[in-house]
Amino acid sequence: MVTLKHLAEQLNVSISTVSKALHNSEEISPDTIERVKALAKHLNYKPNKVAISLKNSKTNTIGVIIPNILNHFFAKALLAIEKEASKQGYNIITCLSNEKKSKEINSLQLLSNGSVDGFIMSISEESQISNNVDHINQILSHNIPVVLFDRVSDNIDCDKVIIDDFGAAYEATKHLLSEGRKHIVLLSDIHDLSVGKLRTNGYIEALNDASDYSNKPTVISIKRGDDSADATIQDLFKNNPSVDGIISIDNTSGVVALQKALKLNYNIPEDLSIIGFSDENVLQFTDPKLSSISQNTLDIGKASVKLLLNRLNNKDQVKSTTKIIKTKLVLRETTK
Repeated sequence: MVTLKHLAEQLNVSISTVSKALHNSEEISPDTIERVKALAKHLNYKPNKVAISLKNSKTNTIGVIIPNILNHFFAKALLAIEKEASKQGYNIITCLSNEKKSKEINSLQLLSNGSVDGFIMSISEESQISNNVDHINQILSHNIPVVLFDRVSDNIDCDKVIIDDFGAAYEATKHLLSEGRKHIVLLSDIHDLSVGKLRTNGYIEALNDASDYSNKPTVISIKRGDDSADATIQDLFKNNPSVDGIISIDNTSGVVALQKALKLNYNIPEDLSIIGFSDENVLQFTDPKLSSISQNTLDIGKASVKLLLNRLNNKDQVKSTTKIIKTKLVLRETTK
């Protein structure tokens, strides 16, 4: 590989002169700049990016840690992060925690040795359930910026990108109430996570605010990682024959509920309305088309990159920023 030293030796000048000439320094004569650049081009000289990054203490690389690549939300967020990072001249290194705190710790340790300038991440299920995020705070204590998205923690003082999870579920519940629904059930396989708790609270609050609603909130928790969704939702209809509204606050249970309801000969949406948090990847497979809350995932990824780069460019900034991405209730064929 051709180096600055090779160019300097062939031109019989110092390495410093070659470096300055390649950067069009006014200290170097136009003739020397022309000779240096001509030889560099002839020998196909390429700057050593690793050496430059070490010298500048900057890698132009972002570490991204996500809990689950098979989850369409995180896959889509990753796509948006990569696209925006590339647009801004940054590369990304992606690691998967697979919902494990230990993998999250390993990823942070692996990349915090100078490989990246900062992190964008969503907290793993194990870290959230244990409410132990010391490993993330330790990274921040080393002046390595972290931007959290979607799953966040009040115990971490950093920049964050979220949606109004409480408000989104509140709005969806209010819509079903406006349809005259009298027995609205909430389905969730994310009840232990911060976003799940906020969405559940939004649902409960909306019911409590409805003076003419008499049923108590009904929250059905679904175990993840097995086939319990089918059986749990089957039992829901068996044990709650008066249910006429369903809100699913995860990515899939709304679709399962719709399929089960149709098999049980419910008329949708005459007998039963369903609203999910499902992204558009599942909509093409539902008939009727599922009404859903759009999380604007691409905006979440884009905003995460912008917040991190703003932090990198303004390291003296003390106050953390929380960016709230607006959601949208998209009414389709499973609601009136």
